[in-house]
Amino acid sequence: MTLQQMEYIVAVDKYRHFVAAAEACNVTQSTLSSMIQKLESELNVQIFDRNVHPVSPTLIGRQIIAQAKVVLFNTSQLREMVLSECEQESGVIRLGIIPTVSPYILPKLFKCAHQDYPNVQLRVSEALTSTIVQRLERAELDMALLATPLYHSSLLEIPVYNETFVAYISPSEPLYAERMIENHHLPSSHLWMLQEGHCLRSQVMDLCDTPSGYSAVYEAGSIDTLVKIVDENGGYTVIPELHVNLLRKCQQTKIRKIVNPIPGREISLVVRQDYVRERLLNVVVECIRHIIPEHMIDQRLKKFAVRL
Repeated sequence: MTLQQMEYIVAVDKYRHFVAAAEACNVTQSTLSSMIQKLESELNVQIFDRNVHPVSPTLIGRQIIAQAKVVLFNTSQLREMVLSECEQESGVIRLGIIPTVSPYILPKLFKCAHQDYPNVQLRVSEALTSTIVQRLERAELDMALLATPLYHSSLLEIPVYNETFVAYISPSEPLYAERMIENHHLPSSHLWMLQEGHCLRSQVMDLCDTPSGYSAVYEAGSIDTLVKIVDENGGYTVIPELHVNLLRKCQQTKIRKIVNPIPGREISLVVRQDYVRERLLNVVVECIRHIIPEHMIDQRLKKFAVRL
């Protein structure tokens, strides 16, 4: 059993096609097939069902592939330890990010990484928290930017910044006349919010006075969509502080602070407990420090680099 064979079965599982997997691995299809067959012979199991299209792993094959991903992940960790000793900031970062954070981070993160860390390759996947957590646990992602805490014992959370929530209110709403709005006194009627599955949804629900349930709640798929819906239809929504700078000046007049207490969320870089690529972790942290306003950055990151 070799690492190369593990890479091959992971590639076939990803592409569900032997030719496409071979091309991705830069080998011939015959070489890839032969190496996989040798692994199946060694383990005395069939990893892939070749009689279905697209090709699919067997039950035992899925278990073997899942473990192979972890082995390959840990192998990359060892390589990173060697690179760290050589003081090199290079390699691939597979980053997961939730939709309610990506608009404020990604554009400048790509720019920062390209300009300041040309030897770092950034691969980003946007998904809901539950999907990202699963991919972290399967070692398919190196790190993720998520709202925390998550309460997952297998994951390590590194707080990066904190941001408040504000209300975005249509002039047709009675709330518009208020300079500030008391926390837990936001009405559930005329509230536009994100779809089920977004972590921001549950955080917003905690702010609202909803004794009769959620029947008056309307749903949308992105914060930008929520703002546009309020502009066209009235009502109000709750948005992160960082979204305010993306609004036009006329839209910013519809922002109202929420107080007593001020609601907010913590955004952290989340990694597996066995993650060791410290230098690449600090590449992302350093970029974010240049993107996020200083008053929002976690106090510990203002003084210290991340140490695992």
